[in-house]
Amino acid sequence: MTGPHDVGAVTTARASRRGPLRWSAVPVIAMWIGVSGALGSWVVELTTHKAMPMTQGALASVLALVLPTAVAWWAAAGRGRELLPARLAAVALTLFVAGTVWNGAAILVTGTLPIPSPADVGFVGFYTLLLAALGVLLRAHLVELRIHAGLDLAASVLTVLALLSVPLDPLLHRALDGQMTLGLALAVLYPVLDLLLFTVLIAVVMFGGGRAVPGWGWIGAALVSFVATDVMFAVGRMDQDALTTSMLQLGWFLGITFMAMWTVSLARAGRQGGRPALGRSSAQYSETVATATAASATLGGLAVLVLGTKVELSMATRVLAGLAIVFFGVRAQVAFRQVRRHAALMRIAHTDDLTDLPNRRALYSHAEDRLAPGSADAALLLMDLDRFKEVNDGLGHHMGDRLLVLVSRRLRSCLPTGAMLARLGGDEFAILMTAASPAPALELAAQVRAAMAVPFVLDGMSVEVTVSIGVALFPEHGEDLPSLLRRADIAMYKAKGSAKLVHLYRPGADDAGTERLARVAEVRSALERGEFVPHYQPKLDLGLGRVTGVEALVRWQHPVDGLRPPGSFLELVEDAGLMPRLTRSMLVQALDQVVAWRRGGVDLTVAVNLSASALIDAEVPGQVMALLAERSLDPSVLKLEITEDLLMADRRQARAILTELRDDGVRIAIDDFGSGYSSLAYLRDLPIDELKIDRSFVDPLTSD
Repeated sequence: MTGPHDVGAVTTARASRRGPLRWSAVPVIAMWIGVSGALGSWVVELTTHKAMPMTQGALASVLALVLPTAVAWWAAAGRGRELLPARLAAVALTLFVAGTVWNGAAILVTGTLPIPSPADVGFVGFYTLLLAALGVLLRAHLVELRIHAGLDLAASVLTVLALLSVPLDPLLHRALDGQMTLGLALAVLYPVLDLLLFTVLIAVVMFGGGRAVPGWGWIGAALVSFVATDVMFAVGRMDQDALTTSMLQLGWFLGITFMAMWTVSLARAGRQGGRPALGRSSAQYSETVATATAASATLGGLAVLVLGTKVELSMATRVLAGLAIVFFGVRAQVAFRQVRRHAALMRIAHTDDLTDLPNRRALYSHAEDRLAPGSADAALLLMDLDRFKEVNDGLGHHMGDRLLVLVSRRLRSCLPTGAMLARLGGDEFAILMTAASPAPALELAAQVRAAMAVPFVLDGMSVEVTVSIGVALFPEHGEDLPSLLRRADIAMYKAKGSAKLVHLYRPGADDAGTERLARVAEVRSALERGEFVPHYQPKLDLGLGRVTGVEALVRWQHPVDGLRPPGSFLELVEDAGLMPRLTRSMLVQALDQVVAWRRGGVDLTVAVNLSASALIDAEVPGQVMALLAERSLDPSVLKLEITEDLLMADRRQARAILTELRDDGVRIAIDDFGSGYSSLAYLRDLPIDELKIDRSFVDPLTSD
């Protein structure tokens, strides 16, 4: 069964199959046969100079007027907003035909042509409705046209008026001499309206393409016929003899027929259910149409002024031509400003606002030409600052931004001729350079590493920066930028684990790189699911002979593989920037365990390892004290352990962080002491409560 909506849909579908579109060829062919016969009669009359009998002339007029009007209404018949442009065109055509019939009847009855007459209402309505039909077609795109198309249209109108005023110059002289009548004004108005409407049509088609106005060729041909005929009538005697001249009738009736064909095109496009789409963007319009119209209009205005030196033209004609040139000078200035603004916007879109380097979009744009087939061999260096997040977390993002600016300046100083340096985002940079072999790229990578080895000074603080560099070659490792970036990224992660911090991509490394990325994603998900748990190692006091504390050691309780040691995941956690979250998770779980033990009567302290990022994060002391306060624990129950190498990396910042923690009551221990090269003298300057001697240091005591 079908509901009322389904019935309506089926009825509409059937109607469309049986409707005018299916039989469109029949009435259109009939119209052209009838109009051709009528036009043939006038051509014979024109060539033989013999007037056709009144009956034949009346029949020809009926065929040339009624058939096109009937076809227009047949095409526009139906419901729906999509047929509104066709209906407006059909009404406009009806008004024009009605005015023509009125004038013909007036000549038959009175023997003279009344100027003005009620027919002029129909003619003016004809142009108004045609303009409305074009507006309906473009109503969804009028915002896109904006001021630029309006300026071009207004300037084009001035040029059209200047050109049209040349053949109408005698009438303008009569008007300036005070002989202007309403009939004369109307006779001048119609060719002006024809040309203005034609100008609007051409501007729309130039902006939106042929799809913007369905059947634009038919209305263009109609307006050309009308303008030629109206000019001939205006410069003639404007009487009944001129109106009934075969040449004028031929032009008007051809225009009516072309207008009917345009109505058919509008109706067909409306029934096919498509809103006309503009074929060009506003930027394309400004670059193409503005140039074309400005040049043509300027030439037109100059042509009129030059013609004025040969023949006598009215002041109105000269003024219009001059205004057209001046107006297009203003339009050219507006276009120049728009182009300059467009260039500025393009620069902003392709420039990193912090470092003023080209950005990722600029690199892709440059690579389209640089990495085209047949181009010279090239190399892509992908660089990442190691542990940059610790700078942001410890010194603040403003200091991190300053560091990136300083890094970009040093990278610029290393660039070879023709190379492009871009900031891809965050602390990631890329260099695209010409390289016939890996040697130039590796040499540049070594220069970059040497430049980065010199510490950066930020507000009197010395900050050391290392950079990991991955290198991929074109076309050996990839034939476009995305593939090169992917392989350089894999090489860069390989570089992070090497001593030189530079790695050249090797074919076959994709699997390892993809596996590493998958493992990083797995670690991130594990942290969110709470799979990282502490295991507690007891600490025995030999003097008391009992356990007085524990050390929390992180383990990964993997749902499939079981318990994983820290060596299998800590590096991934650090590379992914997840160490602060993992450290906080261990602190929370360890302190919660202390609370649980105390409820059971067990009084133990707990030690938790601090990461490198915690030693430069000024907010860590406050966060630790907040966790202790939430559980009503004395700070002395917590001992924070750091490794010797981390402590020596930035002793000044670490000392400030550790001093604040120790002043608040938290105990501090150095783990793995003796595995590095730090001096015992350093311990006098550091707030240390406990040294944990590394096993490698004490193992040979009995034999060495």
